[in-house]
Amino acid sequence: MPALLLILVLLLPASVPAQLPVADMHLHYKWSQQDVTAPDDALHALDMEQVVLGVVIGTPADLALTLAEHDPGRIVPIYSPYREGGDWYRWVTDPDVVSRARAALASGRYHGIGELHLVGGFAARPARGDVLSHLLQLAEEYAVPVMLHTEFSRPDPMLELCTRHPRTRIVWAHAGAILPPPAVESVLAACDNVWAGLAARDPWRFVDNPITDPRGELLPAWRALLLRYPDRFMVGSDPVWPVDQLDRWDEADTGWQELGRFWDYHRGWLAQLPEAVASRIACRNAVALFRPDAPVNCTPRADPAR
Repeated sequence: MPALLLILVLLLPASVPAQLPVADMHLHYKWSQQDVTAPDDALHALDMEQVVLGVVIGTPADLALTLAEHDPGRIVPIYSPYREGGDWYRWVTDPDVVSRARAALASGRYHGIGELHLVGGFAARPARGDVLSHLLQLAEEYAVPVMLHTEFSRPDPMLELCTRHPRTRIVWAHAGAILPPPAVESVLAACDNVWAGLAARDPWRFVDNPITDPRGELLPAWRALLLRYPDRFMVGSDPVWPVDQLDRWDEADTGWQELGRFWDYHRGWLAQLPEAVASRIACRNAVALFRPDAPVNCTPRADPAR
């Protein structure tokens, strides 16, 4: 065998993760990203990472529609009530959010609601009849998923919500953000209407309770959890950067320029799972949840675009 061919064969296993098509279930396209990432730039980045389906949260919401207009077969816009930076903690007390969300879903242009932040110390505790409950009921009415970002030291807030709204399909952003596997499992075991996303569970964002060790190896407890619930996990990039301060007024968000960094990391641990499980978590679960009737191909290709 020629020396060059032998080298290529020896290097082949390292390239296998890059051949796996992915459904990115957590993309943002924000006012602070437009100047550095035009729609064509964003779609090119998705091409480079073999993203065959992208769930996009716009801030303001119609920015998600802008991407969808450029690639309607791939982009799934979901409605965000956030219109500017600080809305991530103000939305829960704004009663007009519900009527705006209803109008958005009634238009048929949005296919979900989110991302809605509930963060300890910032968000009011959910109660019956509040804005959050109405949005969860609205998602049930329109049969669309709602993405919730809970960031608490315990899983109790999510358990309360998913048990109170058992017919609403809930996408749990970041799988609880800072929660360890037993806490995540307590929610998945109690509520079959919850799917957990692992966007931003990486070495740069939610670093508490990481899913891999410093070498990128899946930690045993996380591996066991993924294998136990292969149909309930999804992966996304959450392209927000830099991470030390959200929505700076004087600095653009360059998250789309970091897309390769995020997906390289996720492909690394996905490659450690059985192929069928990796394909579900990387692609098939999100397609089944967000676009079940669309011809989205999650089959690995032999000629990666990268």
